[in-house]
Parts: sequence; C-alpha cells; structure tokens
Amino acid sequence: MGRFDRYLAGNVLGATVGVLAVLVGLDALSSVIDELDDLSPDYGFTDALIYVAFTLPRRLHEYVPFAALIGALVGLGRLAATSELTVVRAAGRSLPQLALGTLRPALLLAVLGFLVGEFVSPVAEQFAVSHKALAQGSQSSFTGRGGVWNRDGDTFIHVSAVERGGIIHGVQLLTFDEERRLTRSLRAERGTYQGGQWLLEKVSRTELTQDRAVTDALIQQVWETEVTPQLLALEAVALDSLPTLELWPYAQYLRKQGLMYRDVELAFWRKVLQPFAVAGLVLVAMSFIFGPLREGSLGARIFTGVIIGVVFRISQDFFGPASLIFGLPAILAAAAPIGVCWIAGGWLLTRDN
Repeated sequence: MGRFDRYLAGNVLGATVGVLAVLVGLDALSSVIDELDDLSPDYGFTDALIYVAFTLPRRLHEYVPFAALIGALVGLGRLAATSELTVVRAAGRSLPQLALGTLRPALLLAVLGFLVGEFVSPVAEQFAVSHKALAQGSQSSFTGRGGVWNRDGDTFIHVSAVERGGIIHGVQLLTFDEERRLTRSLRAERGTYQGGQWLLEKVSRTELTQDRAVTDALIQQVWETEVTPQLLALEAVALDSLPTLELWPYAQYLRKQGLMYRDVELAFWRKVLQPFAVAGLVLVAMSFIFGPLREGSLGARIFTGVIIGVVFRISQDFFGPASLIFGLPAILAAAAPIGVCWIAGGWLLTRDN
C-alpha cells in the first residue's frame, strides 16, 4: 500500500468511525429516553443505563453500513474539496485504484463490526435482557409480560428471564391435548439446567380435567425436554445480535416445531451479506465524488447520502416483511436492496468516466 493509499484510507476510516460514534450515541440516547417509561421502584435509572450500555455492541453492528456510506462521502469529500483527488487522477491514478483504496477501510470496519456482532453482541445483549427482566420484578412473582416463548411438542413454554450458565426464572409450562384443550399448567420460580435436564424449584402444578382442577405444590421437579439453555438464550435476544453460525440451525429447529422461522433466515442472510451491503453503499458514495453527481457542495452531498441511507434501510425493512407475507426466499429479500446499490453505484461511476 502506497503513501497516498494510506492517506486515503486514514481519511475514510477516520470519518467513518466518527459517523459511527455519532449514530450509535444518538441511538443510545434515544433508547435511554424510551427506557424512562419503564422506570419503577425495582427498575431504576441506573438499571436503564446498564441495559442500554450492554446493547451498544448490537447497535454498533447495525449502523456499520450506514456509517460506511456517510464516512466515505465525508472522507472523499474533504479530499475533493482541496483538489487532492484531482491531482492524483492527473498523476495517473485510475478510478478502480481509488475505488479499491476507498473500499479497504470500509471493509476493514465491516469485518470488525462482524466480529463484534459474532462474539461480543450476543453475550452483551443476553446480559442486558436478563438484567432488565430480573430488575423489573421480584423473582417470586414473574408475569407473562415480555420474556421468552418456546414450544416442545404439545407444551408451550414461557420464561421471564434467561441467565448465562443455564439458569432461568419465572417458568410457565402450558400443555394441550390433541383437541387443543389445556390439560396441565405448571409454574416454577426458577430452573437450573443439569445433566441434560432442567431442575425446577418452587413448583405449582395444576392438572385439568373436564370437571375439576387439581393443584399441588412441589419443592423441586425434573423437567425433561429438548429445550436447552442455548435455545432459550436465542429466543431472549434480538435476532440481529445472534451469532451467524447459530441462526441457521435455530431456523431449522423452529421449522421442525411448526413455528415462525423465516424471520430468522432473513436475519441470517442479512448478516452474511452485510459486507456486500457496505461495499455497495461505498460505491454509491463514490458516485457523488467521481460520477455525474459530483456537482454541488459537500453539505448537499452528505444530505443526499443520508437520504440514500434512509431509503436503503427502509427498503430492507420493506422487503423483509414482504418476503414473509408472500413466501419469497429470505436470501432474495436480503440481497435485493444490496443489488440495487451495486448496480446504481457501478453505473453512476462509469457513466462519465
């Protein structure tokens, strides 16, 4: 890598990191304000700050493509404003070489964001969700609000909070017969995963028949099920914060249980294709500097870039639900907005060059 390539990469990377910090900071501030509605004697302002702080890795991973777009616009725009890019082009540096030099720092940030999404975000997000759930109510009286739902055959499972290490709180099991009538209800304050099975504590069990209901209380009860702590942890956190290698098996598990799984497949393909999204948005940003859109002030370019980023995000949010409704392949919904960016960016770059 030559001296100018390092200089170009430093400008683009510095601008992208700055934009990413601003975006994540504003999103975190907005989340803190939203959390004020949930404050209670048990869930205080400090708990809200802890919750938002541990969701920052997920937010960082989500905003990497948008930050790459604006960062490339700002970094290249500075060089264009001082005519440095013009001098370099006159010296014989080709457009593909400049494109490669711009893509390197963006893809580096995309890789770092991917690593954060794979190894940091899942752990931090699970801690944030469990901390909030435990703080919002006493462990002896969990309600059905929030929490995790799952299914094991004819039994529907609700867990209020999932901790690392195979510990769950506020367990409720609802068992139905073939005619979808409730036959058994079980509540437990706490469950611990040991030796391939769950040990439930402080259990209240109700057996329902056609003419009566029988309730008894147990100190402990063994619960044998295929539902593992890993599956419950996957349900507890946002799909965007789950590791890529766990999303696809999780989708197939949900499919076997007859549950909604296409949204998990969509999250899988979005994470896999995120580096291509970053590259596509950077190509669009370069068209504002080297293509027919290069006329205008830097502020106007950045404003237009923000609009493009918003449209890109809206298109992702549109094609995702549309694929679920119309049964389209999840990979098509994830790839369509990215493909439009690549086609538009490439066409604009080559139009006047």
